[in-house]
Amino acid sequence: MESTNDYVVIKAKDQGVQVIGLTRGQDTKFHHTEKLDKNEVMICQFTDHTSAIKIRGKAIVMTKYGTIETDQ
Repeated sequence: MESTNDYVVIKAKDQGVQVIGLTRGQDTKFHHTEKLDKNEVMICQFTDHTSAIKIRGKAIVMTKYGTIETDQ
């Protein structure tokens, strides 16, 4: 599995933050879901299978492009 070397760091600000990986291809589908507890950190990487990451809940998202805080 080849990756683009783009990483995303997600830090949960509340309990139960959902991180959802979405597939590449003609049909975009959920392929992986994780639930983070408050202050847990997850490091994600885009791959041949993962084209997008969806985040539900209050979190800090850090990328090479900057830091984003979700609103809820």
